[in-house]
Amino acid sequence: MRITSLVVFAGVVAIAMAQQQVQPPTRPSRPQDGGTREVLESIVVPPLPNAPFYTTLETEWARPMAEGGTYTLTNKRHIARDSAGRVYEERWLLVPKGSDVQSAMNFIQIADAINHTLYTCSTFKKICDLTTYQPPQAAVFEGEESGAHPYQTKDASQTLENLGMKTLQGVDTLGTRQTTTINTGVMGNDRPIQIVLEYWRSPRLGFNLLSSRSDPRIGTQTFTVTELDTGDPDPQLFKVPEGYQVVDQETRPPISW
Repeated sequence: MRITSLVVFAGVVAIAMAQQQVQPPTRPSRPQDGGTREVLESIVVPPLPNAPFYTTLETEWARPMAEGGTYTLTNKRHIARDSAGRVYEERWLLVPKGSDVQSAMNFIQIADAINHTLYTCSTFKKICDLTTYQPPQAAVFEGEESGAHPYQTKDASQTLENLGMKTLQGVDTLGTRQTTTINTGVMGNDRPIQIVLEYWRSPRLGFNLLSSRSDPRIGTQTFTVTELDTGDPDPQLFKVPEGYQVVDQETRPPISW
């Protein structure tokens, strides 16, 4: 995973579109120098046929503060896939953990690998951008199946550790820990940077039921499936929501962002 402009459907979204935008609590009255605008990339769900499910995914992002301590952002969203391999994902805004701030759903995505269509629907604008869907070749989060392998160079090294099997939400998963160390000076860093990815993947469902990424530059991101139904979800999820305008973006740039 990486911080990008949008969250990926694994094999479902050719571009990374499952991220949740993090807004500051207040905005300055006029432009200021500096600052960041960041989003969080979530789990990868491939358009795997004959493996339906409906799930709730909980996200926590504990971010470091300069002088110690962390501040944590959270959200909760639904993901579904039918027996044909169509994938439905909700996108919800991240909010401070334990606060009175209420999250809100800002996007719905519906990916269809059979018809090669991807609808990205803004819940605020009631507009669905229709684009051509081309699943990426890699349909897993990380690990050997996606090309990760142990290595050591003058700039960095990487190790992989098999964590065995664990049952989560009644489903068998395989665990892997991937540790990458970036040597001092490679990125202007004054000490080594160690990035640890740990994930528990279901071979039957084709995605991670539990995954975490620890990176001193961005903090710790944890994605946990808290509810899972492996039956076929409601077919209405895979239809454009009623009252939404569909804009074909194959011949013109998106306007709903």
